[in-house]
Amino acid sequence: MAYKTINPFTNEVIKTFPNSTEKQIEDALTTGNDLYHKWQKEPFSARAKKLHEIADLLLQNKETLAKTLVTEMGKLIEEARGEVELCALIADYFADHSAELLKPTPITTKAGEARIEKHSIGILLMVEPWNFPYYQIMRVFAPNYMVGNPMILKHSSNTPSSAEAFEKIVHEAGAPEGSLTNLFLTHDQVDQVIADPRIQGVALTGSERGGSSVAQTAGKYLKKSSMELGGNDVFIVLDDADLEQVIKVAARARTYNAGQVCTSSKRFIVAANLYDKFLERLGQAYKNFKPGNPLDESTTLAPMSSAKAKNKLEKQVKEALDHGATLYQGNNPIDLPGQFFEPTILTDITQDNPAYYEEMFGSVAQVYRVHSEEEAINLANDSHYGLGGIVFSKDKERGKKVASQIETGMVFVNTFLYTLPELPFGGVKNSGYGREMSPIGLNAFVNEKLIVAVDKPDFDNRAGALF
Repeated sequence: MAYKTINPFTNEVIKTFPNSTEKQIEDALTTGNDLYHKWQKEPFSARAKKLHEIADLLLQNKETLAKTLVTEMGKLIEEARGEVELCALIADYFADHSAELLKPTPITTKAGEARIEKHSIGILLMVEPWNFPYYQIMRVFAPNYMVGNPMILKHSSNTPSSAEAFEKIVHEAGAPEGSLTNLFLTHDQVDQVIADPRIQGVALTGSERGGSSVAQTAGKYLKKSSMELGGNDVFIVLDDADLEQVIKVAARARTYNAGQVCTSSKRFIVAANLYDKFLERLGQAYKNFKPGNPLDESTTLAPMSSAKAKNKLEKQVKEALDHGATLYQGNNPIDLPGQFFEPTILTDITQDNPAYYEEMFGSVAQVYRVHSEEEAINLANDSHYGLGGIVFSKDKERGKKVASQIETGMVFVNTFLYTLPELPFGGVKNSGYGREMSPIGLNAFVNEKLIVAVDKPDFDNRAGALF
């Protein structure tokens, strides 16, 4: 596996990185394991100050860190700044709240004085993708740093500079050696690290294929895992929706980060009375995007992350059209050297079309016409994925009722899809399992240990006793 920083706007190879050596892997495991045992003797709160310092350093270096994202995966500069700011927000949240959230929980039981204590479990391996290079790390790092689980990072092969930059911030803040160790691992080395008894958990964000492979290895070695995989998220427009508000959200819901977001709205399911007008307005909005240098503040359409990503999307669109989909708008070449893809709208996609069930990771909107609320819900749930979704209705209660029937991990009614540290993030079906962030994510890799104590055993009251 070749780790390279390639600028997707200029196609220039900026830097290459060698794979990690066996010694580097062993050193990371040894250092992490030593830190795990050291942290077990410290209170959770001891790490809060350092996590706040990491947040401060992120903000102090925001411009440099943002430019690294732009150069490495093509993100618009303003979106890149926002990602850095979000990382700081997540770090501050877990620094402020983790000690309280990790307190023992008392249980009322006739067995005696009982409580659930929350303990760290050991080193975690995090396997992270390229689309949000810092944010994806922070979602795992911040809560587990507070828990006391040291982490080894295996980042995507096309975002090695971002991985190094994040690790550098952690080191500069003075976090103990082993808190986060970045390694440039091959696929075989990933399996090797998971198999090591010092590794106790694996957190992966990535493709369905990659998640299946890593989950299989984690299961083989009985390691706890969480998987945040792909999505084919719906954007449901009910027949009473305010189209002005809908378009304001829909125009960006599929083009943010050049459409390379697991939770991007990919399937727009629109009530028949609004369908034609929705298509017209969405098409108008897509024509207003301006491709160009992502470092230029006036650019509104970024290049895709790589030639590989663009080529895959082009093939998916061609296959969709070959199987009967209608090209409403877009899919024209953009006369720039970078990996640009024109925002595209497809209609008339039937169940026998490969595009019906596939995730398209780029600015391609599939638009479906439905004639009832029930039809919208059934179409939304006819998917292998179940990550996020959006519902629009003038009646918020109606929107909430529909949202409750959508088979996903997250649904937002009459608003953007948010990602905030207090909100759990994750899905169901082939979108994976487990949650990151929020109190749920904080407890994803903890040992919830039961402690029961009495002054002396009651031999006359042994109902439920096992011996």
